[in-house]
Amino acid sequence: MKKSVSLIMVLAMLVFTTGCTQYHAQGAGWGGLFGGAAGAMLDRGNSWRGFVIGATLGALAGATLTDVSMRASQEAATEGKPVEYRTTDGRGVYRADPIEYDVRTKCHKIQERVWEDGKLIKDEIKEVCEGNKTEPRY
Repeated sequence: MKKSVSLIMVLAMLVFTTGCTQYHAQGAGWGGLFGGAAGAMLDRGNSWRGFVIGATLGALAGATLTDVSMRASQEAATEGKPVEYRTTDGRGVYRADPIEYDVRTKCHKIQERVWEDGKLIKDEIKEVCEGNKTEPRY
């Protein structure tokens, strides 16, 4: 019974991540890695069970956070105004602010910031481009 539950969780994680973009897969991968490690340490009775449960939950959380980040930065670039998302309890805040647009490269620079419990935990500048870059330089 325990092995079938673990197999179902692994298969569910694969199903959720197969329809994702490269960025979603990276978010799911990092979330799964950290979630699996945390789950294995927390479940002292059966570290494999903890690993599988933690990895599954971590992968889903990582892909979801990546999706929020991608949607908000795209929206900020398209609309040309700040976009902010808050958790229902108000403890988490995500904000994307458009900074500038480069006509030559057709890329928008977006400042992405994330707060948790009022503390800034992420602050980075990312580019959102209208087309695909064909060269790694500008």
